[in-house]
Amino acid sequence: MSDPLADLSGEDREKVRDQAFPDWVDPQLAVLTDEYFSDENWIYERKLDGVRLLAFRKNGKVKLYSRNKNRNDDTYPEIAEALEGGPDLIIDGEVVTFDGDVTSFSKLQDRMGIHDAERARASGVPVYFYAFDILHFDGSDVSRLPLRARKSVLRGALKFKDPIRFTEHRNEDGETFFREACRKGWEGLIAKKANAPYRFKRSKDWLKFKCDKGQELVIGGYSEPEGSRIGFGALLLGYYEDGDLKYAGRVGTGFDDQFLEEFGAKLKSAERKTSPFANPPDDKDVHWVQPKFVGEVGFTEWTGSGKLRHPRFLGLRDDKDPKSVVRERPK
Repeated sequence: MSDPLADLSGEDREKVRDQAFPDWVDPQLAVLTDEYFSDENWIYERKLDGVRLLAFRKNGKVKLYSRNKNRNDDTYPEIAEALEGGPDLIIDGEVVTFDGDVTSFSKLQDRMGIHDAERARASGVPVYFYAFDILHFDGSDVSRLPLRARKSVLRGALKFKDPIRFTEHRNEDGETFFREACRKGWEGLIAKKANAPYRFKRSKDWLKFKCDKGQELVIGGYSEPEGSRIGFGALLLGYYEDGDLKYAGRVGTGFDDQFLEEFGAKLKSAERKTSPFANPPDDKDVHWVQPKFVGEVGFTEWTGSGKLRHPRFLGLRDDKDPKSVVRERPK
């Protein structure tokens, strides 16, 4: 494999620094916006509905981490294996599975809960790793390079063969691409400033164009099941604001019987006597739980009182710290 840094311009080459291999880097996070635009200084990528992964390859061996530092090597062993060998590097990307042509977070749930390599391989859920950025390569910090240059380095740093895929992008025409994405049933796009360095935090250099509303929310309680339903009735949801967990409403759809039974048992083991919400609902049929579970929830809109309208449960997330869950507001 040729040196992907060799083709950098002289100006870009000066931005590359020698670097000892880091134990950890914080991933750059995008900001939600409802102001869609086209700009020649931005690129536009498909927003993938999966789990963010940082791949660390050192001395040929690979460790896969979620954004909250959980190891995922045994959950996605075929991805770790495909990335083995070659120079040290750190890759940012997303692991996904598909339902037809659309990435499916709910289908990925069947892999996220597995932490045994043999069981993961036998799960029947094929996964793919879409690499979209590179932060370290062969003893060099490349995060200061502009995004277009990092994309070029990334292309040369890996062999892109399933399950490893390069995340393609379009230039300039973000609005047309966004309309196309929504027609195809995608989650949306990520708009990225093309000349910006990688920022190890949430930044407006990356913007989320979302076709449907939805976000992760903290589970703080549940209601009793009614009729023939098992496990639980609805989940009580919230988000953090100024250190307090704010109640955001209930979700009672999107569960199958297996999830109702299995997660119902986990909820019971996490019960507490008092509400974790700063503004708890005045309901009689609820059980409070420790706010340690995070769920992905789709909905039509936020009401004026800060509650979800027509929510539907999409799946659990084990890659998000509950304390990091805030209400996403367009900026």
